[in-house]
Amino acid sequence: MNIKKVELPEESVLSKAKKDFDYIDSFKGELTVIGEEINITEIGKAFFTSGPKWGKKMFAFRNKIVGFFGLKTGNEAGSEKSANDVKCEVGERIGLFKVFDKTNNEIILGEDDKHLDFRVSLLFDKNKNPKDVKSLTISTTVKYHSWLGILYFLPVRPFHQLIVPAMLKNIIVQLETGK
Repeated sequence: MNIKKVELPEESVLSKAKKDFDYIDSFKGELTVIGEEINITEIGKAFFTSGPKWGKKMFAFRNKIVGFFGLKTGNEAGSEKSANDVKCEVGERIGLFKVFDKTNNEIILGEDDKHLDFRVSLLFDKNKNPKDVKSLTISTTVKYHSWLGILYFLPVRPFHQLIVPAMLKNIIVQLETGK
C-alpha cells in the first residue's frame, strides 16, 4: 500500500484558511472497495480505532505530561466514548477530538487549547467513477498561540509524521476488509 505526502487538498474545508496555519501536512492513500459504498462516518469511526499500538502508548505518555501544564488530555469529563458510539456529528466530542465540520466526504476534527489549535481533516475522494480507485487524505493543521505551542509541537512533530501515515494505512485496511 502506497502512502504519500501531498499538499493540502484544495477541496478540503481547511484549505480556505491555509494562510492562517503555522503547520500543515497531508498524507494520501488509495483504497478499493468492491460492491460497497463507504460513507464518511465509517471513515471517522475507523480513525478512532486505527492508531498503532506504539502511538497509543506515546499518546498516553503525552497525556500524563501535558496534564501537569493544564493542557487538555481528552480525559476530561464527558469525553469518553467508544468507537461504536461515535456518530461523527458536528459538536460531538471523542477523547481529545471535537467534530468541527462534516460534509458528505470530509470530517474536520480537532481541539482548541491555550497553547495551540489543531485540526485534522479526513477527506474521502469518492467523486470518481465507481470503478476508479478512491483516495483518503489525512491533513493536519496547527495554529500556535504562544511560544508554549511551538515548544510543545517541536518534539511532537516527528512522531506525528510517523503516526499519521501508519494510521492511514490501518484505516484503509479496515475499510477494505470491513474489520
